[in-house]
Amino acid sequence: MESFEVFRRGVDARKPQAILFVYTIDVQVRDEAKVLARLKTDRRVSVAPDMGYKFVARAQEKMAHGVEMQSGGAPRPIVIGMGPAGLFTALILAQSGFRPLVLERGKAVRERTVDTFRMWRQGVLDTESNTQFGEGGAGTFSDGKLYSQIKDPKHYGRKVLREFVAAGAPEEILYVSKPHIGTFRLVGMVEKMRAKIITLGGEIRFGCRVEEIEIERDASGANNIGRVRAVVLAGGERIASDHIVLAVGHSARDTFAMLHARGVFMQAKPFSIGFRIEHPQSLINKNRYGKNADSPLLGAADYKLVHHAKNGRSVYSFCMCPGGTVVAATSEAGRVVTNGMSQYSRNERNANAGIVVGISPEQDYPGGPLAGIEFQRFWESRAFELGGGSYMAPGQLVGDFLARRPSTKLGAVLPSYTPGVYMCDLSTALPDYAIAAIREALPVFAKQLKGFDLPDAVLTAVESRTSSPIRIERNDDDLQSVNTRGLFPAGEGAGYAGGILSAAIDGIKIAEAVALSVNMNA
Repeated sequence: MESFEVFRRGVDARKPQAILFVYTIDVQVRDEAKVLARLKTDRRVSVAPDMGYKFVARAQEKMAHGVEMQSGGAPRPIVIGMGPAGLFTALILAQSGFRPLVLERGKAVRERTVDTFRMWRQGVLDTESNTQFGEGGAGTFSDGKLYSQIKDPKHYGRKVLREFVAAGAPEEILYVSKPHIGTFRLVGMVEKMRAKIITLGGEIRFGCRVEEIEIERDASGANNIGRVRAVVLAGGERIASDHIVLAVGHSARDTFAMLHARGVFMQAKPFSIGFRIEHPQSLINKNRYGKNADSPLLGAADYKLVHHAKNGRSVYSFCMCPGGTVVAATSEAGRVVTNGMSQYSRNERNANAGIVVGISPEQDYPGGPLAGIEFQRFWESRAFELGGGSYMAPGQLVGDFLARRPSTKLGAVLPSYTPGVYMCDLSTALPDYAIAAIREALPVFAKQLKGFDLPDAVLTAVESRTSSPIRIERNDDDLQSVNTRGLFPAGEGAGYAGGILSAAIDGIKIAEAVALSVNMNA
C-alpha cells in the first residue's frame, strides 16, 4: 500500500448498545490490477471513481477565447442571485475565464446577518434582506447540511466540498457521512468565495433587484421562442446580456410573477407544508444512541421519519436540526414562516425538525403556475393571524394537539423561536387533511423514536417553504429555458435542487452550459 485516505465515515446506530463507525477508505497500491484480481470476490473492495473535477473539455479549450471575446465588448454573463446555485455558477465561470456579473437583491452576508437578527430579536422585517434574501441564500441560516440524495456521476459534489474547505470549512466535510457547517462558519466562507470570484474578474453588486428581463420574441408569431437581451434593475438601469442565469431561490415570488407575465414557461410543482416540532435534544440522543448518548464522538443525534397516512397523505420529517433553533423565515410583511437552523457545534438544548405533508397542484392548488405561491401565502397569513397579528409563531403542545384542545401555557420544553411563540390551537393552521395526517403520524413516529409524542414537545407554524412551488422548465441538453434562449433556470428556486449541495452542483452544471453557449455563439 502506497497511501490511503478516508473517503466516508458513517455511524451505524441501528443497535444503540453496539454503535459502529463505518469507514470507506480510498487506497493506492503499487499493482492495482493484481490486488483487485486477488480480491475480486470481496464485495467490500472496488475500484474508486475518479474524484477529480473536470470542467467540460470544449469550454476549457476555448477559455482564452471567451476572455478575449468579453474584453472586446460583448455582454458578459449575468447571474441573478447569490445563493448556492448562483455562487457556484459565478465561481466556475470566473475560474474558467469568463467574467460574470452577479446581481443580488439583498445585502452582503454580514450586513444581511444584522438585518436577520433584528427580525429575530425585535420583529422588524426588511423585505429585501432577511432569512431568504441576501448573499449566501436561504441556506446561510440553516443547519448548513452538505449532503444530498441526488445522483452525481461526475462527482461535482466533491468540487463543491473542496471549494468549501478552501474557503474555511473543516476538512471533515470531505468524509463524514452527513457533513454540516452551521451559520457562523458559512458567513466567513461565503465572503472568501466572493473575494475569489472578484479576484478572477467577476463583479458582484448587492442591493440590485432585477425588475424586468427583456425578452425578444418572434415578431411573426410563428413560434413562441424568445431570446433574452437584458435585465432592468429596480432603479431603472438596463444591463445587456445574451446569457442570464436565474438563481433567485424559492422565495422570489415577484420575480416568478414577472417571468410568468413575460411568457417564460413554468409549471406548478409539488411541495410540502406543516409545522416545526421541538424536543429536548437529550431525548433524541438517548433514543438513538442508548448508553452512548453523551459520547463526544457521536455528537447530537438526528432522525428521519416517514408515515403514509390513511387519507393518502405522506408525512415526513424535513430539515432535521440537531441541537438547533427554530427561526423566523418570512420574506413578506404580514406573514409568518418557520424554519430550522443549527450552528456547527449543534449544542443548543432542543432538537427541531419540520413535520410536513406532501401536497400537489393536481389535488390541492389548481389554477396555474403561480397557484402554489398563493397557497403558501394564504397559510403564512393565517399563521400571522393565529400568532396574534405579529411575527410571533403560533404554537401548541403536542399533547394538546393530539387531544384537540388549545394550549394556554408552555410545559417543560421551551421553544427556541424568536420573536416568540403565541400559544393557541393549531387545528386551523393547515388544511384539514394535513392536520389529520400529522395527528395520525405523531403516535406512529413515537413507536420508532420513543417519546416523539412527548406531551410537552412544541409545534410551531407554519413550515411552508420546504421547496419551490414552481418549476421553470429547461431543456435537458443545454439547460436553457424551453422557450427562452439564453435564460438558464438554476437551483432550488427554479425547481432543480433541494438544499445547499444539490443547488451548488446545479450551479456548476449551469456554468458549464453557459460557457459552452457563449463559445458556440462566439
